[in-house]
Amino acid sequence: MKNSLVTDRRDLLKAAAGLGLLAALSPRLLMAQEFTGPVFRGPLGADPFTLGVAAGDPWPDGFVIWTRLAPRPLEEHGGMPAARVPVLWEVAEDQGFTRVVRRGETMAIPELGHSVHVEIGGLAPQRPYFYRFATAGSDVSEVGTVRTAPAAGAAVDRLRIAVAGCQNFEMGFYDAWGHIAREPDLDLVFHYGDYIYESGATPLGPREGTWTAARQHVGNEIYSIEDYRRRYAQYKCDPALRAAHAAVAFACSFDDHEIDNNWVSDFDQDGSDPAVFHLRRYAGLQAWYENMPVRRAQFPTTGGLTAYRRLDYGRLMRMHVLDTRSYRSDQVCNDGKIQPCPREMLNSPDVLGRAQERWLDDGLSAAQGNGAAWNLLAQQIIVMPVDFRAADATEGKFATDLWDGYRPARKRLIDSIRRHELTNVVIATGDHHRHLVGSVPANDEAPDGEKVAVEFQAASITSNGNGKGTAGLEHMLRHNPHFELYTDRRGYQLFDINEKEWRTDVKVMDQVEQQGGQISTLAQYVVTPEQPVLHQG
Repeated sequence: MKNSLVTDRRDLLKAAAGLGLLAALSPRLLMAQEFTGPVFRGPLGADPFTLGVAAGDPWPDGFVIWTRLAPRPLEEHGGMPAARVPVLWEVAEDQGFTRVVRRGETMAIPELGHSVHVEIGGLAPQRPYFYRFATAGSDVSEVGTVRTAPAAGAAVDRLRIAVAGCQNFEMGFYDAWGHIAREPDLDLVFHYGDYIYESGATPLGPREGTWTAARQHVGNEIYSIEDYRRRYAQYKCDPALRAAHAAVAFACSFDDHEIDNNWVSDFDQDGSDPAVFHLRRYAGLQAWYENMPVRRAQFPTTGGLTAYRRLDYGRLMRMHVLDTRSYRSDQVCNDGKIQPCPREMLNSPDVLGRAQERWLDDGLSAAQGNGAAWNLLAQQIIVMPVDFRAADATEGKFATDLWDGYRPARKRLIDSIRRHELTNVVIATGDHHRHLVGSVPANDEAPDGEKVAVEFQAASITSNGNGKGTAGLEHMLRHNPHFELYTDRRGYQLFDINEKEWRTDVKVMDQVEQQGGQISTLAQYVVTPEQPVLHQG
């Protein structure tokens, strides 16, 4: 491999022309930006696009496109030189790139793991676009597809969203992502989090009779930025996950395993000194930014990053992407380790933090311009009360890492929905690994009474392995009268939305611990915007 470091960008133009990509790109445009530090010239020794391409956070006039250069993804620094590398990009109206509408160049820098985030603007609303990347002397990336959002205030006939997450690499294969990649007419995927898992390698084979380690993490439990980067690289090399990212835009959030199990705010599950935990949290959040198709507004700082944001789809839907980890109070009962944890202890004050609460309250308000037919709260942990008591137990049992552990915060959320007189709130949830469909009661003490929202908890892609269906879980419906469905199956959910109804398909895999798992629809539910009531589809 030629190891010269140059700053003469005319050589880059010649190399790009040799690829047949961006041959018409103006040198004046390419020379408009000046960069300091060494710039690497020439081939990278292997395909640098092993982690694929992705797009995210569509607006009416554009979106963000992403890639990360890693010719040898599991090696130190992904096999990249310690230098800036110019990356060329194109956006076109057709897959053959005969109608290119935007093109340019950016730099992949080692400080950000040689990731690339390009925010595209000035495009037409509610139409598909195609994008790709190239580096001098190397292969051109695969082609990604993304659809812009409808114009503000536009009537929208239909919107289709998939909800998925919790994709423990060791617990199964990503065939579910392959099925999502082939879902027709998808506008968006909401990835609720647990994109990676932080634990070290698990021996292959059955694990205590509950799941089988189907494949292994590389390395031990992760702590440093290089650890996190390599873990993302291992996950992103999976061809089914790559296919899903290339097929449709993602709106990404994070949950706990992107950093450490059950972390919130300044606290990890092990009681570490917060000053020490901050180092790990910063490394994990920077790696999340580097590997997700998110905008500059989500750029990490020493204080964290702002993950909460809104996506509007004309008059049809407003999507509030929430962060339920960064600003949350510590879990009660020592993270639930102290048992029994009586119900009166479940009063930790904050899930969203007061600033995010105010932001959400404003975003739900018609006075602040919200006239959408639907409001989607896209978040991580179950909002509904969940009584986990055993089948023959007489006393209720509630978790501390769900909204159940934060009843004052849940009451404020419910009060906000009621104050704005909203009957059109749908909550999308992850984290729990099972499919759960139910309604949020206005009063915790009356779960079979008045409801304020419906909630769709999407099961994991792989986490917890094949699962056991409803076997041994029948009592969950008996103890939770506000539930419609509760099953231990892997999969995802599909939201098919129009102004008159919201239809959710509960999609389940027949198995995930071996390759080749098949998908089917277990159940379908319908909601209308006039009342938060679930109907069988």
